[in-house]
Amino acid sequence: MVAVLNAQKAVLVLQDGTVFKGNAIGKIGTTTGEICFNTGMTGYQEVFTDPSYFGQILVMTSDHIGNYGAADFDTESSSIKINGLVCKNFSNNFSRKMADSSLNDYFIENNLVGISDVDTRQIVRHIRSQGAMNCIISSEIQDIDKLKAMLSDVPSMEGLELSSKVWSTESYDAVEAEDGKKVAVLDLGTKDNIVRCLTSRGCLVRVFPGDTSYQEMKDWGPDGFMISNGPGDPSAMPEATATVKEIVEKEETLFGICLGSQVLARAMGMSTFKMHHGHRGQNHPVKNLVSGRSEITSQNHGFAIDPDSLNEQVEITHVNLNDDTVEGIKVKGKKAFAVQYHPEASPGPHDSRYLFDEFVSML
Repeated sequence: MVAVLNAQKAVLVLQDGTVFKGNAIGKIGTTTGEICFNTGMTGYQEVFTDPSYFGQILVMTSDHIGNYGAADFDTESSSIKINGLVCKNFSNNFSRKMADSSLNDYFIENNLVGISDVDTRQIVRHIRSQGAMNCIISSEIQDIDKLKAMLSDVPSMEGLELSSKVWSTESYDAVEAEDGKKVAVLDLGTKDNIVRCLTSRGCLVRVFPGDTSYQEMKDWGPDGFMISNGPGDPSAMPEATATVKEIVEKEETLFGICLGSQVLARAMGMSTFKMHHGHRGQNHPVKNLVSGRSEITSQNHGFAIDPDSLNEQVEITHVNLNDDTVEGIKVKGKKAFAVQYHPEASPGPHDSRYLFDEFVSML
């Protein structure tokens, strides 16, 4: 049976007092988080289940959300990780035979609160102008003053450690190959496709919780280490930073992605900062300074490496062609490198998959 969309109204209130009114989608309730936007045109379910979005309310800039439903094989983790959704046109009818349910049913199953039929173009322009800020969505409370009071208690993303809320509670093996190079993944909120990109290249992968020590991972006998993506502020993760520093000092092969890149930078004495409104989408141009080639990349981050903190230990290997932010680094004299964007990009683009080949060849 196809569920009928909620007929009741919903309201979105931003931290600066801006109010948008629309219609309820998903579960009837109230949710808070930092508002951000994603410019991708495809793969909305992969985006919603990306652990890096934990703690955030997401605005999708694509006009139509829900038109191909939800499918179990389109996920990047075990559940929806965004705190809430803001979109323009939301469809409860879907036309994909492979879908398991409507997106609205999927939202209700995952307790996700959202709002549709708002001017997402206006909201995105507001965020781009005023910067990232907290917000609240409610389909059960219409009192704006009450919502503003609730919103005032929501902590800032800056200084917030969130990875421990999404990383695996115990280590597990991802088995596809019977024999191959062994890669230990330090799970700070890893996407499933990072693991798939390694196993598809013949690697034996064991995923470890983000608070696992270097020695505990080393006891498994890995040939290399992957430091995953994840949510929150890298400056609030001293233990993970110390672990990554030890991995590098032990002359291990290391590849970091997104948050993993920021943690590697901090381990090497560089600093990070909170961006004005972040990079999120599947269309960000990046230049590889080593090869001279450019790539269209998938990105999802609200923090970045401070280029002014560059020291003699680190070389910048990739830059964003839109704003010149740091998109990749490597440690001089070591087999350790990282990128800020997502080379595993699911559903795409696949321009940067070569980085997994380079990592495997170094093992």
